[in-house]
Amino acid sequence: MAAKRKSAKKKIAKKKIVKKVAKKKAVKKTAKKAAKKTASKGGSKVTLGGNPVSTSGKLPKKGAAAPSFTLTTGTLQEISNKDLRGKRVILNIFPSIDTPTCATSTRTFNSLASSLNNTEVYCVSADLPFAQGRFCGSEGLANVKTASSFRSNFGKAFGVSLTDGVLKGILARAVVVLDEKGKVLHSELVSEIANEPNYEAAINSLK
Repeated sequence: MAAKRKSAKKKIAKKKIVKKVAKKKAVKKTAKKAAKKTASKGGSKVTLGGNPVSTSGKLPKKGAAAPSFTLTTGTLQEISNKDLRGKRVILNIFPSIDTPTCATSTRTFNSLASSLNNTEVYCVSADLPFAQGRFCGSEGLANVKTASSFRSNFGKAFGVSLTDGVLKGILARAVVVLDEKGKVLHSELVSEIANEPNYEAAINSLK
């Protein structure tokens, strides 16, 4: 009897493991289907920790005019692409200032910005302006500016809003460089959200 009970328990445990594995596979399969569906509608596919996620559209390509957009600054004032004309602009776009990679990219661009002429670097995320300002203030970052997309069309305009996955609703990681007239000099949608962007390529586009 004891042997039979032990065997029955093993079978139950095995079934539970099989169910868990099947569930994980089903979740990944659903995510892949969603990514393909979004891609077919004009979105892009990136990954988060290796899992596919989708964006709302396509990042503007080199040579194209930047789409119209608005962002909110740390003083809760709205700025648009028209306000940035006359200066070269680097848009460092990311999910949240409270994540390690996003914080690193902000520090890196702050360091690089000190050597750039007539260029403004905006770190853009869906974080509230207060959180963005608090981070830059505590880090002593004076060469970059923060701008929030929390109440604007920015994510959809640039095609970087995440449409599925655990970060659904906020922004993917990307970099867009604009010239004085708002023309795209460089754009990069980082394929793995956890990775840093190509800083060198962004800076070289301004040379």
